[in-house]
Amino acid sequence: MSATQSYEEIIDFIAAGTTPEAVVAFRPSESVQQRVAELVERSKDGSIAAEDQSELEDFLQLEHITIMAKARARQHTQLEQ
Repeated sequence: MSATQSYEEIIDFIAAGTTPEAVVAFRPSESVQQRVAELVERSKDGSIAAEDQSELEDFLQLEHITIMAKARARQHTQLEQ
């Protein structure tokens, strides 16, 4: 697996149209979560290959974007109340 699946999930989510509530509730698939956990474990024990490290960095960038989008979505839901 590569970060491509994670990118595809986020792109599909956005392309389908969404609401602030749906953004807050968004979670990556179980397979993506498992892959990230595996890469983090390899990174911690020093056994991660350069290609896998690059994949992990891609996941971390996506996680940062997702966190920022969720924070902004929470602001929108608070303004609507």
